[in-house]
Amino acid sequence: MTRLTPTIGAIAAFLAFVAAPVAEACTRAVYLGPHDRVLTGRTMDWKLPMVSNLWAFPRGMERSGAAGDRSVTWTSRYGSLAVSGYDISTADGMNEEGLVVNLQWEVEATYPEDDGETPTISLSVFPQYLLDRYRTVAEAVADLRENPVLVQGGEVPVGPPGRAAAVHLAMSDATGDSAIVEFVDGEMTMWHDRNYQVMTNEPTFDRQLAIREYWQGVNPREFMPGTVRATDRFVRASFYINAVEQTSDPRRAAAAVFSVMRQVSVPWGISIADQPNLSTTRWRVVADQRDRRYYVESVISPSVFWVDLANLDLTEGAEVKSLDLGVDMERVLSGDASLEFEPAEPFTFQPAD
Repeated sequence: MTRLTPTIGAIAAFLAFVAAPVAEACTRAVYLGPHDRVLTGRTMDWKLPMVSNLWAFPRGMERSGAAGDRSVTWTSRYGSLAVSGYDISTADGMNEEGLVVNLQWEVEATYPEDDGETPTISLSVFPQYLLDRYRTVAEAVADLRENPVLVQGGEVPVGPPGRAAAVHLAMSDATGDSAIVEFVDGEMTMWHDRNYQVMTNEPTFDRQLAIREYWQGVNPREFMPGTVRATDRFVRASFYINAVEQTSDPRRAAAAVFSVMRQVSVPWGISIADQPNLSTTRWRVVADQRDRRYYVESVISPSVFWVDLANLDLTEGAEVKSLDLGVDMERVLSGDASLEFEPAEPFTFQPAD
């Protein structure tokens, strides 16, 4: 199995932690406001200090699946703003058409066996594949079904060797449509519906839907589960994302989504010995898919900043640029940070096994 190799800076950031178990426990929710005001928020919950930078990728980039001789190749149709994971993978992002992809931990994920025929792609680049190629969720789902790719995994980039990266991902678009992509019993499974607004880490999404159905029979204003467990966060996010103020005002809508993301966040420094899938929230993002504005909040920063995709040069032939945020996004920024990006060599996606 391929070992994901972090940068030197990332290694230094968590030398004191490498003996600890690694886990991620995130929450994602889509806000379906009036007048097509669609926003997607997510938390990034991770046990160890995390290096996540912002990257502006223009149209026309030549890409490879980083998964051996049968790697799928493509040219990016759409420019995107991506959040990296240790500068070896895309963990989150939004493209210029408003498609958002959120990568999250999924305890039960098992990836397909190589069939010797299907084009292959590394898990590290799969979210970017979606951002590069698709305008809508429906387009992505249809193409993945008609022209499948074989997603191959690797190990998590930090902590003890040998721990497989087990994830699933969510997509949403500017129309409010959603899809969940999971790897269940060695098969890629897609759940596609506008009503699939919320995703957490476990159990598999079909069982998350059963949990939602059960709690629909309980008055949430009288009782709601309050722990940091994934199932409890799923219930709370499902209620609050529709209970908060529903407005077309972009500032107030973003505030509403951030309030939900904070409500389902895991307090700083929290870890539960017998439940390693529960981890501290390190950062939160909210993507306004109508205005193409991407808000970022580190839990150790005193302020929120944002990037307007309209202020990034995403035209074919433009330079790749990055915004270096440091460990746990410790760099303090406020307001519009679109002009803070600097030219950079694109990072190399971690190859699959």
